[in-house]
Amino acid sequence: MTVGQAIASLVQYGLEKNLIEPCEKIWATNGILAVLRLDALNEAQPVEGAALPEILNTLLDDAASRGVIDGESITQRDILDTALMAVLTPRPSQVIRTFEEKYAAGPEQATDWYYQLSKDTNYIRTDRIAKDLHWTTSTEYGELDITINLSKPEKDPKAIALAKSMPQSGYPKCQLCAENEGYAGRMDHPARGNHRMIPMTVCGEQWMLQYSPYVYYNEHCIALNAAHVPMKIDRSCFDKLLDIVTRFPHYFVGSNADLPIVGGSILAHEHFQGGRCLFPMEAAPVEQEVTIPGFEDVKTGIVKWPMSVLRLTGPDKERIAQLAEKILAAWRGYTDEAAFIFAETDGVPHNTITPIARRRGADYEMDLVLRNNITTEEYPLGVYHPHAELHHIKKENIGLIEVMGRAVLPARLKEELALVAELLENGGDLTADERTAKHAEWAEDIRRRHGAFARGEAWPVVQKETGLVFATVLEHAGVYKRDEEGRAAFLRFVASLG
Repeated sequence: MTVGQAIASLVQYGLEKNLIEPCEKIWATNGILAVLRLDALNEAQPVEGAALPEILNTLLDDAASRGVIDGESITQRDILDTALMAVLTPRPSQVIRTFEEKYAAGPEQATDWYYQLSKDTNYIRTDRIAKDLHWTTSTEYGELDITINLSKPEKDPKAIALAKSMPQSGYPKCQLCAENEGYAGRMDHPARGNHRMIPMTVCGEQWMLQYSPYVYYNEHCIALNAAHVPMKIDRSCFDKLLDIVTRFPHYFVGSNADLPIVGGSILAHEHFQGGRCLFPMEAAPVEQEVTIPGFEDVKTGIVKWPMSVLRLTGPDKERIAQLAEKILAAWRGYTDEAAFIFAETDGVPHNTITPIARRRGADYEMDLVLRNNITTEEYPLGVYHPHAELHHIKKENIGLIEVMGRAVLPARLKEELALVAELLENGGDLTADERTAKHAEWAEDIRRRHGAFARGEAWPVVQKETGLVFATVLEHAGVYKRDEEGRAAFLRFVASLG
């Protein structure tokens, strides 16, 4: 494909996806030329059936050959292809107007259109997401979702080196701020020229709706405060979650916790994550109903889940929020030394909650996941955090998505686990390669339990065993263990709510 053909194909793509109108064809072509730093165009016909990644890569490779970008830098390539797509992306006012028109016909129609727009503009890079590995594993808690995420770009060494030499910018304050909309990007901040946000009022505050560019699950959206204010789990958080699922009853929405270790990666900016996805925790049943005095009208129960979850269900969202507030206040100050739960040590608070809201027909439902971030000499990364023997699979914090039963595992595991499966089949030395040495003890245990593997037999077993490790990860993150002692301790906390 020539450069002229690629430019013509990109403009044709914009027309086919209704990103631009036919009258904007010349305008869009000239905008693309400006981004590419070209003064003239060798006119050509679009290539029929050309895929967007092929079109963009042709233009990026040409720009690299002319010294416009460093073609070896992932970051510079992303900045340039985002600038190209920004030429075709409708203005914010157009996006908001269309969303509101669609919403008048129904919330699902609005989000369906907006999600498709986010993919068509390449803000959601579907070609990268398609590379993610995904499978499910049967456990005593139901089917857990396992993903190895390959869509989020690896750290670009050139970008890291260059960013160190650049003056530090405080704009945008973080990657969630409203100021990201249309931002060109730089070596230490992603390009967002094709990013569009939907303003909305949540409990009287100005908020924004957007989709995650990395899409860890279907229609992975982010609701964020228009102001750069820190995460906080309190009564207003519960009210906001319930307000959002009133507005979008086909979506769940949840918040990461507000303390380090058990919290999200961006604690400095208040935001929630939501979307249209049935997570394993939502499918998990209540295994023991409980009654909270004064809230007999709210159906309450302990969920059959590796983490410690109270589920509140009822038609009145005000009552749900009131009970959630009561449980949070009690948990913040709750200490049970016998269960190794401490509200604080040396004035540092440890207890918080990960809340998730959804609709069940006419009812509202809220899951409250009890969290504690205490550390010890034995567990310096957290007592209720994946322990060291699981770090070969999962060392990172357990945030909202994983709490609900979907593992987001590091990209390194694609190669490492494939090598483990290969060595299990050929009887090779698992300790000889640093990529598999960290997995050796676990893999040898698999070998002992399953015996010899014929060619092609090991990979499904490695997938299943990885899923079982994730189930154990969630058990480690649970403040009350799923044994007789742990259940009794959980009920002591419930009794304290009376």
